[in-house]
Amino acid sequence: MNLYKSGIPLEVIAFQTDLEVQEVQNIVSLEEQKQSEDKIYNSPSLAEFYLDAIVDINELIKNAQARTWSALQAKEFHISTEDSRQILENLLESKARLVIIHVDLVGFTKLAMNLSANRLADIIRAFTQEMSILIASYGGHIIKFIGDAVLGFFLVNSSDKKNDEIPCINAVNCALSMTTVIRHGINPILSQYDYPEIHARIGVDVGENAVVQYGWETSVIKHGTENIITKKPIIDILGYTISIAVKMTSLADSDQTVIGQLVYDSIDKNLKERFKELPINTEVWNYISSTTGGIYRLYGSIRDYTYY
Repeated sequence: MNLYKSGIPLEVIAFQTDLEVQEVQNIVSLEEQKQSEDKIYNSPSLAEFYLDAIVDINELIKNAQARTWSALQAKEFHISTEDSRQILENLLESKARLVIIHVDLVGFTKLAMNLSANRLADIIRAFTQEMSILIASYGGHIIKFIGDAVLGFFLVNSSDKKNDEIPCINAVNCALSMTTVIRHGINPILSQYDYPEIHARIGVDVGENAVVQYGWETSVIKHGTENIITKKPIIDILGYTISIAVKMTSLADSDQTVIGQLVYDSIDKNLKERFKELPINTEVWNYISSTTGGIYRLYGSIRDYTYY
């Protein structure tokens, strides 16, 4: 591996070590895979810890009200995705087990038709800011913003499904808190300033995803008389899990969270009591479970459950 990292061609390494080129290639591939897994699964993550016990929902609501007021009045926006970028850079060109959370606004088209661009931007700003802060509060990270939607992830620090439990619990508690914060934190401030109330729907699922780089984002920094060009990778996450999470979001009712079978199986009994299995129309939902071979089951949060 030292010879390979020094840039010596595989053919030369094979000649020097009296091995076949294919043998050298296999050794390099196995070592790179091991290093990639070590890099992924030995990285500390808040998602490894049960966070609902230390997250104060009343404090979240109070802070959401203050930040929403600032977003409406002073156009302040408190979001940074730098920590997400750093984590994803460590996972580049590898597959990682992630809990995906997708949250979007209900009735965005109607909002866009009835509001001025400035007032619409105010609502999107307040919504995306609070959803991002909640994801971070529960140990998650932002992948990207897609119009009126926020896509985030919670890292599972193992490829073993047995370790899904805590990240899944954190993600589901985060989703339930989103609805609560919208209802009691954001909407009272919006109403106070004659904005329409907002509602969200949320999808959560867990599985393996590929972290890929599309290219580079370049920028120029002025340093004295010189221009310094910096580059950051353009990173995205691709996988079956994201497709499922986005699709299940579209099946949720207003202010409802929908979770997949793997997430439901991973959460504790108390959380399971807040969900019920959804009837499935196979013309609308035909994803197959890799575990059972049947239709992948979905569970929706019970609307009359009082979380706050």
